[in-house]
Amino acid sequence: MKGNLKLLFCALTGLSLTGFVYVAFTSHWMKLLYNRPNMFDSQGNFLHMSPWLAPIVREGTFNPTLIDAIYKKKNITIATTVFALGKYTQFLKDFLESAELNYFVGFCVHYYVFTDLPENVPEVKLGEDHHLTVMKVASSNRWQEISLSRMERLEKLIESRLINEADYIFSLDVDSKFYGRWGVESLGRLVGAIHPWYYNTHHEWFPYERRPESQAYIPYSKGDYYYGGAVIGGSVKDVYQLAKTCREQLDIDKGNQIEAAWQEESHLNKYFLYNKPSKLLSPEYLWDDRKSKPYEIKIIRFSQVYKNYYKIRPNP
Repeated sequence: MKGNLKLLFCALTGLSLTGFVYVAFTSHWMKLLYNRPNMFDSQGNFLHMSPWLAPIVREGTFNPTLIDAIYKKKNITIATTVFALGKYTQFLKDFLESAELNYFVGFCVHYYVFTDLPENVPEVKLGEDHHLTVMKVASSNRWQEISLSRMERLEKLIESRLINEADYIFSLDVDSKFYGRWGVESLGRLVGAIHPWYYNTHHEWFPYERRPESQAYIPYSKGDYYYGGAVIGGSVKDVYQLAKTCREQLDIDKGNQIEAAWQEESHLNKYFLYNKPSKLLSPEYLWDDRKSKPYEIKIIRFSQVYKNYYKIRPNP
């Protein structure tokens, strides 16, 4: 790659020339080698793009008025799934009420609530073009089983109805609350959210599945970012492929009597390693109420609420 193009690539990605990504092209293949990515440049500022040029969305990187006007013309529908089983139904009211104030306001949204206790789904006043469907599912004696079945339920929901009813989909954790705008700036072909506990830590500390026996295995020498399983999003078509692939890998693990360290989150990170997200959401879009807000996080938009896991989970 010529000098000027090399400088342009480094400027776009925030890489130094010594950390430059070498791209070798032939008529039949492209090989991409790059340094393991960080969230910050050498001055401690958030980078605008990943090494594969996926935008990293955060406060100040988009004009909400302009981008809303662009997407209003597209007449899109955003499907949104939440899983509220057992005592997790207690989080539904805050999740839905805060969503109605902040989540895709002015756009068509259809919530799909998976629960074993449909009678506990609260009545929440929904905005115009916002709808809610309750999906009855069986109970589980292990919270891990609830997590492990998420991909399968996503796959089946998309197959049975969303492929013809929605343009985009987000699957979000119900034990969370919206504190700020979450809008069309988050939409993309395949969207990953940077985990709030690992965006500023060394790659070797990432809790990837490290056992080669698992289909979610990522060796210490590999990995990009650590993505939170509390947010899965993208176009319906691409999320379907993600869910289907992860479900197949989960089935193989189950057949081999192995469970990945963090269930579907481990398989999500493996999928994103080899199927790069087209857009990354900064930790603004996936925070944790147990963490104080540092200076580099300008706004918290969506955060997992504090809770006592021993009181709400069916097993330790």
